[in-house]
Amino acid sequence: MMTAVPSMEMMTEQPTLEGIPEANIAQEPPKEVKKGGRKRKAKATEPKQPKKPAAKKEKPAKSKGKQEKITDTFKVKRKVDRFNGVSEAELLTKTLPDILTFDLDIVIIGINPGLMAAYKGHHYPGPGNHFWKCLFMSGLSNEQLNHMDDHTLPHKYGIGFTNMVERTTPGSKDLSSKEFREGGRILMQKLQKYKPRIAAFNGKCIYEIFSKEVFGIKVKNLEFGLQPHKVPDTETLCYVMPSSSARCAQFPRAQDKVHYYIKLKDLRDQLKGIAPNMEVQEVQYTFDLQLAQEDAKKMAVKEEKYDPGYEAAYGGAYCDRALYDTDQCSLSSNGTAGSNPQYCKGSSFSEVPNGQWMTQSFADQIPEFNAGMTQEKEGSM
Repeated sequence: MMTAVPSMEMMTEQPTLEGIPEANIAQEPPKEVKKGGRKRKAKATEPKQPKKPAAKKEKPAKSKGKQEKITDTFKVKRKVDRFNGVSEAELLTKTLPDILTFDLDIVIIGINPGLMAAYKGHHYPGPGNHFWKCLFMSGLSNEQLNHMDDHTLPHKYGIGFTNMVERTTPGSKDLSSKEFREGGRILMQKLQKYKPRIAAFNGKCIYEIFSKEVFGIKVKNLEFGLQPHKVPDTETLCYVMPSSSARCAQFPRAQDKVHYYIKLKDLRDQLKGIAPNMEVQEVQYTFDLQLAQEDAKKMAVKEEKYDPGYEAAYGGAYCDRALYDTDQCSLSSNGTAGSNPQYCKGSSFSEVPNGQWMTQSFADQIPEFNAGMTQEKEGSM
């Protein structure tokens, strides 16, 4: 039996999927194709709006178990309690007593008490102050002292303390010119009463004010050290040294100021008739680079002319030539140059008598070295 052939219409039918909508091709407008050139984007006609600043990212919240610290959100300025609860206003009402007696060698004169000095009740208590360190390094004290020992200095080392102005301030800039003038007169009265050998001004500015008020002289180009004028009606000498404060820009370190403390000690010893110690003296060193270079060249030429190592290695062959060139052949045991020709006849330092600076040559320690040299000489001849 013949099977029925399916018609072509049924074969051409394609199955359609249910649930898939057909694309609406008619709704999309046809795209225009420009001939040639690159495609350009259409410019936006809307006005540009200013950009808003980007919002800061919030930090992730910390775990609930840990308590949030105050410093995590903002920094807290640490307040240092320098005076253990004592207010600055209370310190400004305090004064620092003088440490003065008769027959003192040196009186150290400051400007006025600072807050720390008023709080401690002692002279130069600041941790950055160089006074006590320079006092020990210069030999004015036999041991390292501090501000707690200031009351022991008059009878131990003949050193006293006072200030030009008694009022306590945070800094010397807080003082008025009237206070300086009055302080200069009061200071002169103290020095005339106690009559120390030396009045040491701890800083240039103190002496400048004192000189203007007492001597009526405005000092120009003031130098450190001994000054030409004495305190009126006394034999007290005026001596200026750098400020012991660490804020002194010209001498920022203690070792930079020690020189003037040493000179102060020498002046005190001279007035008391004490002979200077010759074993310990301050020496000033100078260095000239040009002279040092010339000396180095001379030493290099001298070493090049006579090289004992070269002479020993070659069995004294260099010695024959050195005898005529430099007349410096061998060295005796006492370090003087020997000019005796018997030390150079043998062309080997093994022939040098005992007691000389070299007893055995390098060539004798390696016999093959001499043998090779004699063969080369025979071959060349």
